[in-house]
Amino acid sequence: MLLLDKPTGFTSNAALQRAKRLLRAEKAGHAGTLDPLASGLLPVLLGEATKFADGLLGADKEYLATLQLGTATTTGDLEGEIIERRPVALDAARIESALARFRGPVEQVPPMHSALKRGGQPLYRLARQGRSVERAPRRVSIHSLELLGWNGDSLEIRVCCSKGTYIRSLASDLGQALGCGACVAALRRTRIAGFTVGQAVTLDALERCPDPERDAWLLAADSLLVGLPRIDLAAALAQRFRHGQAVRPEVTVRGRCRVYAAGDALLGVGMIETDGQLRPLRLVAARPAASG
Repeated sequence: MLLLDKPTGFTSNAALQRAKRLLRAEKAGHAGTLDPLASGLLPVLLGEATKFADGLLGADKEYLATLQLGTATTTGDLEGEIIERRPVALDAARIESALARFRGPVEQVPPMHSALKRGGQPLYRLARQGRSVERAPRRVSIHSLELLGWNGDSLEIRVCCSKGTYIRSLASDLGQALGCGACVAALRRTRIAGFTVGQAVTLDALERCPDPERDAWLLAADSLLVGLPRIDLAAALAQRFRHGQAVRPEVTVRGRCRVYAAGDALLGVGMIETDGQLRPLRLVAARPAASG
C-alpha cells in the first residue's frame, strides 16, 4: 500500500494511474474516492493488497473543510453552478447550535454529483445530463464536528465521520440550518482508520525519487489488517489453508483473523467459526517459486 497525498485538480483515478506508473505496478486500486477539488490521504493498493480494501472503505475518516457561507451550488462545492446567494448574518452561538444538530447519527441524502449508481449509471453522469433522480436518505454518523475558525462568510471545520458520509451534503445541510446556505470551498482528508496524511507522500515527491527509493514508501499488505488477531499456521495446515481448505488450529480466538505461514508469509484473511474451524475468506496468491 502507498499512502498518497493527492493534490487538488486530480481525480482519484488520475492520481492512482500516475502512482501505478511510477511504481511499475500491474494491478492497483484505491480505497476511497476524493473529488478533484479535494486533497489529502488517498490509499493506493497495489497487487494482492487490493483484496483487502474493504477495511479502509468501511473505516472512519477525518476531514478539514472550508465552507463558503451564503452560497449554494448544484454540486455542493464551488465547482458547481451557483443556484442561490443569501446574506450571512451569524454569531458564534448560532453556529455552535447548528453544528450540534449534526453530531451523532444523522440522515443524509447523497448528492447527485456522486459515484453512487442508479440503473447501472453513476449519479454524476445523470447530473451532467441535467437529470436529477430521487435519492433515499442514508444514516451516517458524525463522530465529531469541530469549529476551527469563522471569518465573515468562511467557516472552517474538522469532521470525523463514518463511511458513506458526504461532506458536500453536510455543508449544504449545515447551510440550511444556518439559514444562509453553504457549499464546500476546500476539502482535505487527513485520516482513514489509523493512517494519517502525515505518513503520505505527494505525487511530485514520488516522481523526484530515484526508482530504487520509491519502494521505501510502500507499506506491506498486512498493514491493512493490523486490527485483526494474528494466527500462525504450521507448514501442513498452511498448505491446506492456501488451497482453500478449512483447518483447525489450536487457538482460542473466534471471528475474522489474519493468517500467516511459517516464515512470516501472509496467507490471507480467515474466519474462525464457533467450532474452532478456520475457514479461508480471502487468500493471497502464492508467489511462483524461483527458477534456476
